[in-house]
Amino acid sequence: MPALKKTEHTGTIIWLGRVESRANALRSSPLAEVEARFEGIDGEDHGDLTRPSCSRVSSQYPKGTPIKNTRQLCIVSAEEMAAVASEIGVAQFNPEWCGANIVIEGISDFTHIPPSSRLQTQDGTTLTVDMENRPCHLPSPVIDEDAPGHGRAFKAAAKDRRGVTAWVEREGLLRVGDTVSLHIPDQRAWSPSDA
Repeated sequence: MPALKKTEHTGTIIWLGRVESRANALRSSPLAEVEARFEGIDGEDHGDLTRPSCSRVSSQYPKGTPIKNTRQLCIVSAEEMAAVASEIGVAQFNPEWCGANIVIEGISDFTHIPPSSRLQTQDGTTLTVDMENRPCHLPSPVIDEDAPGHGRAFKAAAKDRRGVTAWVEREGLLRVGDTVSLHIPDQRAWSPSDA
């Protein structure tokens, strides 16, 4: 019996990008298509099979510990980024500002899709969702380069809207215009027995 169930929820990839050097800037550069490999997106600074641990997993490992890279990709929702834009006072949110790799349109409450969900294109390229991507201050200076004075509001505005981190489960091409279907774990929501 399958442990993942395909839902009726689908979205469309409306933007793709790559962060070439986090040391230079978080800003991603737009692309029409990318090759998704087990190491991540070709040329993506967040790519590779392993990564040094960061604040996301500081309860588990000392910072800098080599761990499996489940943070290869940053995927955000067009609808949630529109809400962030409205809250920070800009007409449109540029996905380059937050180092996005993929913008998906059409899946509601995208930031809260279950961890371990799969996003699969019509050609079978498959991404596994690790977890919610918590907002941080790093996009603020990038936003201020293009929209001075608006970056500071990003972290608060992006709460519950920052999208997810993910890794490549099945290699393949990703293109602007691809349809992705959402597959979720076939299990009940966790509830501790002492709740």
